[in-house]
Amino acid sequence: MLKNLTFIPFLFFSALFAQQKNGLDSILKQMQLAAKEQLLDKYYPRNIDTVYGGYLSTFTYDIQPFGEQDKMIVTQSRHTWSTARAALFYKDTAYISMARHGFYFLRDKMWDTVYGGFFNLVNRQGIVKSKIKEAYGNSFAIYALAAYYECSGDINALNLAKKTFTWLENHSHDNQYKGYYQHLERDGTPVKRTALIPGTSDIGYKDQNSSIHLLEAFTELYRIWPDPLLKTRLQELLLLIRDTIVTSKGYLQLFFTPEWKPVSYRDSSKEVILKHRNVDHVSFGHDVETAFLMMEASEALGIHHDNKTMEVGKRMVDHALRNGWDSKLGGFYDEGYYFKNVPTITIIKESKNWWAQAEGLNTLLIMADLYPSDSMQYLQRFKDLWQYVQTYLIDHQHGDWYEEGLDKEPERKTALKAHIWKGTYHNFRALSNCIKRLQKNMKVTNGK
Repeated sequence: MLKNLTFIPFLFFSALFAQQKNGLDSILKQMQLAAKEQLLDKYYPRNIDTVYGGYLSTFTYDIQPFGEQDKMIVTQSRHTWSTARAALFYKDTAYISMARHGFYFLRDKMWDTVYGGFFNLVNRQGIVKSKIKEAYGNSFAIYALAAYYECSGDINALNLAKKTFTWLENHSHDNQYKGYYQHLERDGTPVKRTALIPGTSDIGYKDQNSSIHLLEAFTELYRIWPDPLLKTRLQELLLLIRDTIVTSKGYLQLFFTPEWKPVSYRDSSKEVILKHRNVDHVSFGHDVETAFLMMEASEALGIHHDNKTMEVGKRMVDHALRNGWDSKLGGFYDEGYYFKNVPTITIIKESKNWWAQAEGLNTLLIMADLYPSDSMQYLQRFKDLWQYVQTYLIDHQHGDWYEEGLDKEPERKTALKAHIWKGTYHNFRALSNCIKRLQKNMKVTNGK
């Protein structure tokens, strides 16, 4: 990943790595344990639903199945992706059958055979609970199908990924203003925002979250299916995110009108702003994640020295470190806001969610590689963040990560460990990427 993009600075970084070898060697071993024994082994095959298909989604703090087990397209897709990627990462064919189990449920229970596209939510048996569809959910289906095809060679999965891309192209893509509509009726008609929709709702807006995950999905699909139209859409999304959605300060604007006018309450009172925080705040986790996803997309497109994308990505990471980093214990805060006439950003949500810290680990290690002159800063923050994760997020007794860091939300220790919005995808992707990068550095410093 990012092989050509990082070649020259990588040589400098390897020298720095040699100086840090003992500490990073220990982190590598800890991450290997965290990825396999403390994460994947806790859920697979435990969460395989052998009765109704797909995966069980909800587990207690001690990893026991809990509740009705509704199944969302995002969770089912992410588990399919995680097992497919685990098959490739560990070269273990046992994971292929687990990924195939997810593929069958996506294909047979969640795909709409009447109008096309994937339903957003079904019950455990696979009966549809909501006929509204989302670009976001369909993006993760593509992400999963592409990964499953890569590990299995099952052409049916690739064909369904192509079919989903075509469905999004015909219904969700905006040919006039570019990008994709997030909320869709069952037949694929974009949901239009009306005066009756409250300001706190995101219905009818375009948004950064579906955009960055469509970018992620199209990147994964383009690697195995270099279709010309797919390439055009991947390029379009990359430029849209980099040049429109990312602000000049270096953070993502969250929501937009269909014409890409930012949804902002900055000129309102603090009370109104906080009431609408769901649609207008700075999300440090999304910023560090997007920096990685943009560079990954650029590399997939064959742009090996994409200085503009790298510059914007660096600005995003630097902004998050300056404004959203806990200088005492480490970790990225959940939310911040630039209130009018206040010179600095204000943290409006001090909790530290698991996925932002996972994505931060991956991106910080990449930035240390890409920018030798600043590598000490990024490498130290990477080490600090891993210490934070080890101390406040990883459950060393029961496995997996708490949803939020225990330093800010100690009650999470006995809260649900997994649910339809929390699976293994963020953790495993970050850990496996970091493991590969650290192992590569080890080989260089050892002269192999």
